[in-house]
Amino acid sequence: MTVAELSYLLKTRQVRSVELTELYLARLKRYDPVLKAVITYTEERAMAQAQQADEELDAGHWRGPLHGVPYGAKDLLAVPGYRTTWGAKPYENQVLDVTAAVIEKLDAAGAVLVAKLTLGALAWGDVWFGGQTKNPWNIEQGSSGSSAGPGAAVAAGLVPFAIGSETLGSIVSPSTRNGVTGHRPTFGAVSRYGAMTLAWTMDKLGPMARSAEDCALVFDAIRGHDPRDPSTRDMPFPFDPTFDVRQLRVGYLAEAFEADYENREADRQTLQVLRELGIDLKPIRLPDDLPVSAMLMTLEVEAAAAFDELTRTGGVDQMVRQGRNTWPHVFRVARFVPAVELLQANRIRTLLMQRMAEVFREVDVFVSPTFGGGTLQITNLTGHPCVCVPNAFHPLKDNPLSPRRRPGSITFIGGLYRDAEVLMLAHAYQQATDFHRRRPPIR
Repeated sequence: MTVAELSYLLKTRQVRSVELTELYLARLKRYDPVLKAVITYTEERAMAQAQQADEELDAGHWRGPLHGVPYGAKDLLAVPGYRTTWGAKPYENQVLDVTAAVIEKLDAAGAVLVAKLTLGALAWGDVWFGGQTKNPWNIEQGSSGSSAGPGAAVAAGLVPFAIGSETLGSIVSPSTRNGVTGHRPTFGAVSRYGAMTLAWTMDKLGPMARSAEDCALVFDAIRGHDPRDPSTRDMPFPFDPTFDVRQLRVGYLAEAFEADYENREADRQTLQVLRELGIDLKPIRLPDDLPVSAMLMTLEVEAAAAFDELTRTGGVDQMVRQGRNTWPHVFRVARFVPAVELLQANRIRTLLMQRMAEVFREVDVFVSPTFGGGTLQITNLTGHPCVCVPNAFHPLKDNPLSPRRRPGSITFIGGLYRDAEVLMLAHAYQQATDFHRRRPPIR
């Protein structure tokens, strides 16, 4: 069930939070040996929270739509009394006496934390010190990352929602691979206090759930200014599931939809669904004359700075993944990036932000192939929000009769601090389709 459906059952006392919590813990323990999505169960904390939620709901005190709803958190969010491993061997036994701001906000909303979920080591990929997290749609395949555990757990119905993080695709990619809905909020919309730092100017925390509406419910609970994270600010969030999306100015990356890629027909069908909703799609272009790939050195240098001590002490040698395309190598090489080049990259990044502001003078939201048109790289550099939704479940090429599938997705991108518009358009699309209600075989 969706968060909204569970919330209704809890509020009307048809289901108790303790029952739900026990159910999700049982599902986690049943399927985790296959999926490897859990690093630490927070069972004692969860049962206490669920008991409190039931007592409050019995007394008529309702904190809101997350009250009594279980969830999981990517294990880069600190919770006192439990390990916060960042998925990496050097930090396997790390316990931080801090409560991440997102966890604080979810506690205040009455949500019930049942597990700390896997992430690729130091937020890259789906391989952590306990193995590779698997995709419930095809357990021979990893769940992508770095929000590997949240993607797998939500898809498999092991939690109704989870908190993931993204610096460059770590919500979008596992949401696509696992066929769930992921919301990467505007940079600065959600506090990162108590979360692992990878790149100060690019890290973002956001929900992964069954639907855009669920993501909106979770986002509303975790957003807002936090003086402990100077990047944050308050923002309006006028999400309305009944909003008439025909009022939105919606663009689409016309050239990107013409390219030859696997999910092209599904993406074109998505555009048709939007047109049938009465939306007049306007072709747009993103800036294509700036060296976007070169600007990504910002991420590498910031990450190397964040883990400088780990590199200098040789701790990176303990990490499972080694070799050219891994963090240990990137951390070492990034130390040799000239300061002049880093400053030039950030100057051009400012130009990119200005060009994107011009795009959003013409439209409120635009639609893009998830991995096409350079959208993922550009919008992570500029901080724009996106919602990634499933729009296809392709049969396996070598075994089309198998229940296993290869999920596909499409992405909606909005202006800065305009997360509501993006979520409302994604919600309208999901109301007209059923992709978000399909469930994996977990085998």
